[in-house]
Amino acid sequence: MKLLKSHKNFNGQTQFYEHESDLTKTTMNFAVFKPDGEIKGGLIWLSGLTCNEQNFITKASAQKTLSDLGLCIICPDTSPRGLDLPNEHKDYDFGSGAGFYIDAMTPGYKEHYKMESYINQELYDLFNKEFNTSRRTSLFGHSMGGHGALTLGLKSPEKYISLSAFSPITNPTQCPWGHKAFKGYLGDSQEDWKKHDATELIKSGKKHPNPILIEQGLADEFYPDQLLTKNFEMACSESGQALHCNLQEGYDHSYYFISTFIEKHINFHFEYLKG
Repeated sequence: MKLLKSHKNFNGQTQFYEHESDLTKTTMNFAVFKPDGEIKGGLIWLSGLTCNEQNFITKASAQKTLSDLGLCIICPDTSPRGLDLPNEHKDYDFGSGAGFYIDAMTPGYKEHYKMESYINQELYDLFNKEFNTSRRTSLFGHSMGGHGALTLGLKSPEKYISLSAFSPITNPTQCPWGHKAFKGYLGDSQEDWKKHDATELIKSGKKHPNPILIEQGLADEFYPDQLLTKNFEMACSESGQALHCNLQEGYDHSYYFISTFIEKHINFHFEYLKG
């Protein structure tokens, strides 16, 4: 790890790092807030389309709550950087800044876009080793990152003690964002797509032992057609997966929404991490 910069705030340090990833074969960046004193647990935050490691840590207003509770957080970038793969930089919803937290299978991308393995293995191990979280780790995210939090958490419940999401893409096999990304990263096989779809994972029998928390704004411009929250609610209801889905009147898809409810989500995770 190479420390790029560090800022004292709320009795802790907001820090920015880079490291060489064996999985992506690129330099990867991440941000951390580390409170002073005993670390009582860790949170991994996964950001959404077009974001990088800086969005959450600078906009979500999370540091005071994290410091008060003794929680450390790590925020990775959303894709590998420094590459020039076919169509990688053409659109906002595929390629650079849009890794979708899956391991790609298509030519060119499969050598570098291994974001599922990067989060689950490389970043997870680095976080627990370097920041003393004692493998007491929870996972949450926003939009594309909410999709990542749900899918990675449902497939690896032994790694992540609790799961939550803001405005997650819950059923990507049925929405335009998912069709574009999955075809580009995974090819044409619908069965491969389903392995990275939270709604389909629930239908297939995947569960998390603790309730899942979702926050969704009703003024979110992506709510009806891209996020498909009701599909996930229905699948959880039919399968018996405990879910708390809060529909918030007047809130949109932005970090203004996230910052309003971030304290609630951090406290939700703390209740499971402290146990």
